[in-house]
Amino acid sequence: MDEVPPVQPERERAIDLAYRALSSRDRTVAELRAILERKRVEPSAIEAAVVALSDAGYLDDARYAHRFAEDKRTLERWGSERIARDLRRRGVEPELVEAVVAEHSRESELQHALALLGVRLPDSPADDRARDRAWALLVRRGYEPELAYEAVRIHEKQAGQRAA
Repeated sequence: MDEVPPVQPERERAIDLAYRALSSRDRTVAELRAILERKRVEPSAIEAAVVALSDAGYLDDARYAHRFAEDKRTLERWGSERIARDLRRRGVEPELVEAVVAEHSRESELQHALALLGVRLPDSPADDRARDRAWALLVRRGYEPELAYEAVRIHEKQAGQRAA
């Protein structure tokens, strides 16, 4: 009599591995799938683990995207472009990325850029080279080039007023 190997142990292994992966930090669905694939978990067990953890509230790409965006904006002073790029790289759906990025207005983004310049470059840029470095800093952090230019101009004017 041929015995069919039980499917349940593979599903349990997948869920156990998924819980371990989520114990260190939040992850997206795509990240979790990739981890389980690297552990050579069967596709049906991966799907079962994703469904189980999603139903239990441990796996939620929308929550992840909102927290990620807020953390990066606040703690690392990233701009919307860099946040969107990193979320897409982590496998978050494009519509969700756009919704999260759209939550902040251009004015809010400009204020974050000015705050970053205030911390990193408290004095007014002395010359074109210093202005270029300030602009490049903002662009590397994910601010749109036009917004970065505007922020450097405003920062320069504000720093000049403080010095006067």
